[in-house]
Amino acid sequence: MNPTILHIETATDVCSVALSRDAEIIGLKEEAGGNNHAKNLLPFIDEVLKQAVVTLKEVNGVAVSIGPGSYTGLRIGVSTAKGIAYTAGIPVMAIGTLEGIAQGAKGLWAGTSSEPVQIVPMIDARRMEVFTTRYDFEMQPLEEISAKIVDENTFAELLSEQKVLFCGNGMPKCRDLLSAFPNACFIDAPISAKHLLPAALRKWQNNDFEDVAYFEPFYLKEYVAAKPVVKGLR
Repeated sequence: MNPTILHIETATDVCSVALSRDAEIIGLKEEAGGNNHAKNLLPFIDEVLKQAVVTLKEVNGVAVSIGPGSYTGLRIGVSTAKGIAYTAGIPVMAIGTLEGIAQGAKGLWAGTSSEPVQIVPMIDARRMEVFTTRYDFEMQPLEEISAKIVDENTFAELLSEQKVLFCGNGMPKCRDLLSAFPNACFIDAPISAKHLLPAALRKWQNNDFEDVAYFEPFYLKEYVAAKPVVKGLR
C-alpha cells in the first residue's frame, strides 16, 4: 500500500502542512513569521487536501511534529492531529521536530556536497540556549535531545574531529561563535512539514503508531507562564 499521509508542523513560528502519497509530496501550504497556528492550521489542511484533490477519507495517517519547540504551537498541532485521527479512524505518527529539521538540512547539503557530515539541528530557546541533538548522515541519532547554552567551547571537541552541519532557527544566533572553527558548516534549512515524510514513512512501514488518547508533545522543559504585571502593584 502506498499511504497518503497528512503532515503537520507547528513547533515554531512556522505553520506548515504537507500531504504525501508514498514518497512524494503532493500538497504543501505554509507560512512563516507569525504565531497564527490556531487560525491558520485547519484552513491550511483544507487547502492542501484541495490542492491534491484528496478527501480526508482518503488519508491513511497523520504525521505530527511533537517537539521540542513552542508550547502553544505544539499543543495546537498535536491536538489537531489527534482530532483528525480520531474522527477519521486513522493512525498518528509522532516525529521529533529536530529530526525534521535535520532531514531538511541533509537534503540541501546533499544537493551541494558529497561529503558526509554530522548534523546538529538547533531550535531557538532563550538567550544563547538551544534545544539540540546530533545525527549522523544516515539520520541515526548520536545523543539525547537536550537544552544547551552555546558558547565558544560547547562544540569545540566535536569540531576538532570532523565537519559538523548546524541548522535550524537556533543556528543564526550561534553562528558567530561557531564560525571560528574550520569544520563548522551552516545551512539555512527552513522548517517544513514536508521534511517529516522520511520518518513518517518509516514509522508507517513499522506500524509505529501513537495511542491517540494518551500521547503528548515533547516539551523538553516544563512550560512556565509569565506572571501578569499590573502597573502600580507589587
